[in-house]
Amino acid sequence: MSQARPLALLLLGTLFPLAVPAMAQSQEVEPISVWGRRAHELGRATSASEGRIAYADFAIRPLLRPAELLEAVPGLAATQHSGAGKANQYFLRGFNLDHGTDLAASLDGVPLNLPSHGHGQGYLDLNILTPEFVHDISFRKGPYAAENGDFATVAAVAFETADHLHGDGLQAWAGQDDYYRIVGSRALSPEVMVAADLSSGRGPWTTPEDLSKVNLLGRALVGGWSVTALAYDARWTATDQIPRRAVEAGTLGRLDTLDATDGGETSRYIVSVRRRDLLNGLDTVVYAQRYRLDLFSNFTYALEDPVHGDQFQQVDRRWIYGGALTKRWALGDGWSARTGISARVDDIGKVGLYRTTARIRRATVRQDALTEWSAAVWGEASRDLGRLDVTLGLRADAMGARVEAGDPRNSGTVSEVLLSPKLALAWRLSKAFELYANAGRGFHSNDARGAVITVDPASGAAAEPAPLLSPSDGAELGLRWQVRTLTLTAAAWALKVDSELVYVGDAGFTEASGATRRRGLELMADWRPNERLSLSGAYAATHARFTGDPPEGDRIPNAIGEVISAGATWRMSDASTLSLTWRRLGSAALVEDNSLRSRPSSLVNALFVQSLGPASLMVEVLNLTDSQADDIAYAYASRLPSEPAGGVEDVHFHPVEPRTLRAGLKINF
Repeated sequence: MSQARPLALLLLGTLFPLAVPAMAQSQEVEPISVWGRRAHELGRATSASEGRIAYADFAIRPLLRPAELLEAVPGLAATQHSGAGKANQYFLRGFNLDHGTDLAASLDGVPLNLPSHGHGQGYLDLNILTPEFVHDISFRKGPYAAENGDFATVAAVAFETADHLHGDGLQAWAGQDDYYRIVGSRALSPEVMVAADLSSGRGPWTTPEDLSKVNLLGRALVGGWSVTALAYDARWTATDQIPRRAVEAGTLGRLDTLDATDGGETSRYIVSVRRRDLLNGLDTVVYAQRYRLDLFSNFTYALEDPVHGDQFQQVDRRWIYGGALTKRWALGDGWSARTGISARVDDIGKVGLYRTTARIRRATVRQDALTEWSAAVWGEASRDLGRLDVTLGLRADAMGARVEAGDPRNSGTVSEVLLSPKLALAWRLSKAFELYANAGRGFHSNDARGAVITVDPASGAAAEPAPLLSPSDGAELGLRWQVRTLTLTAAAWALKVDSELVYVGDAGFTEASGATRRRGLELMADWRPNERLSLSGAYAATHARFTGDPPEGDRIPNAIGEVISAGATWRMSDASTLSLTWRRLGSAALVEDNSLRSRPSSLVNALFVQSLGPASLMVEVLNLTDSQADDIAYAYASRLPSEPAGGVEDVHFHPVEPRTLRAGLKINF
């Protein structure tokens, strides 16, 4: 892991000597309640499906993976079909969001999605997050907010870290399967803070995962500006999805793999400068990022090459530069406005796909370099008409790219412009009840290589280019009812996507999935019956179909029809807290004619925290019921030794991890 691990260990040893007395300012941040709870949205929200989740609502949430922080957003699920260092698979509103194609995310105003990525468009790796460093999470579903652009078709989620973390402290964790984790933060002065998160683990798999991960964070406050440096580095061995037929025949165990050399290495380094001037309504951020990925996968085993196997390597090397400026305006006569501009350049020095065996390259499918740029200007004007608030928005996006392909026939330049109108109505019927109506256009970009392609790099056949920008149109009706400590929300929504054309990074060509329509219903409840008990629940149902009566069928593969979640936090005493979460994913069609379907799955996680004065003991049980469900499933053809040359169509699944016990000790300085 280059120099990141020894550097992190040195930092921890320097920052947390046992003999150092507690700093006076660390005692000012004691009770968790100072960070607030779920925000009161009546009178400030513009839709039923937006919200903000404060630190106290996820501080003791049991988590198997950092990306599961997203599951605090009602209806959103994060699963995994590969190693722990790879971006998660996300599901929301009947979308298999893959690794982020229609889900936008940012950290302290810095966008995290990666366009024209080596593995998948909009690749969103949230392993860069350390949950203890996150201060709050805000979310907006649907394409209704003018400030949200590329990849925000279904939702946009913004993570914010605090200028000063939740008290100086050090955590040490240990668990089954050689899981070890150290997390710590330290204020070096009132203006300077550093933090580190080191973790490793064998995993429950037959082939050791050997995950090794480092997250480092530093922040300084300089003259009203916040300067942040973040470093993330990980390497792992992956147990990818396996064929159901081999497990049912007894030739393969649920935790086995067919290629023990799958896995990868990745790193991301971010430096950002931000100023939030609340007095003048200004928010300014400028950032630079360096990103690297080497990913090795084998999903079909011996279908394409019975001699050498089907493993492939995906590579991504890039620099990212950008910034954004947002301004609030008070216009008088009941009017207010928000405006913003943003720009970004991805300088991708290498993005490639290679045939490999045991991580040794055999052939190059394609290797390219490209520069992709985007710019946007947007504005929202709001008018208070007594009980009715009206917000009109308009967003203009321009995007372009220059592709220098290994095959000159696939080189070229492309650019497109898209206007996206927005409308939001919020009608306050009473102090406790509000209705909403929303409509708007959104979009996601497609891989720039797919927008200029003329020849399939694998077969040499002619290829049809995809549009660079793929728009979508959505609408929503909702309500929010809040009485004392009970909040109920409901939203009925619809979304039309003209074309889900995407670049298939696994194969190096574009694939059209046709136009789609989705509609659904979401219900959420949040109740605190007393000071010691907090209950929440969410239900989301979706109807997702291809349009135009396609002959192969109108079902959208992996469009989950139902997501149910619930959580409870019980402060058993002034020193003891128990938190439980439950999530159920319904069945989904795996092929267009609905002849194969995934199995429903349920997971229960638990976390117990016992305060011991300046310290806390934490015990976490993940997959409490030891469910044998699938984390995710796909249907496609693969070939095992001795099987026909054309392979066998089958369901390939990745199991949920078995019940896992972890324990940690946290010391506050």
